[in-house]
Amino acid sequence: MALSALRGAVRFLTRLPVGGDAGDWRAVTEAPWTFPAVGVGTGLLLAVPVVALGGRSLPLLAAVGYLGLWIGLSGITHLDGVADLGDAAVVHGDADERVAVLKDSEVGVGAVVALLLATLGTALAVASVADSFRLLVVGTIVGAEVGAKAAMAALACLATARHEGLGAQFTESNGPQDLLPVALVLGATAGGVW
Repeated sequence: MALSALRGAVRFLTRLPVGGDAGDWRAVTEAPWTFPAVGVGTGLLLAVPVVALGGRSLPLLAAVGYLGLWIGLSGITHLDGVADLGDAAVVHGDADERVAVLKDSEVGVGAVVALLLATLGTALAVASVADSFRLLVVGTIVGAEVGAKAAMAALACLATARHEGLGAQFTESNGPQDLLPVALVLGATAGGVW
């Protein structure tokens, strides 16, 4: 069951061709602890161009390598979500109107600004640590990936989806009691990284 859930999480969070079946999807919807576990692997992979290029005093190139690998590894689903949130953030109206914008496929000014801030902010953050001690670089990138995935897992355990969809499959299968395994993975990772 744990391997099936991990495989499902890798398939959900990355574009890595790990194979699997519908059972893996069911398993991952009931195992939010797999999110930060996958974050360890993606963080290690994402650290490679930063360590390789940052150590050669090429921090901006390291940041571009990181962004390219990040997009290749995770696809652009996360950036699509950032764009949707950017558009929804600038809507003048009530909550229902903002939710409607989240589902709209058109890209507005809010999306463009949000995408610029997210990608430039990420690139500058990576460039700022690229010349640092290599273990610090790896620890920072792994920590960022694990933290982001742990936040997703926490939402799966504590939030309620507004409508039937992908998120609802996670929130209906989990509750506050499922945070303990997430915290254990987070703690083990923090201890291992630092």
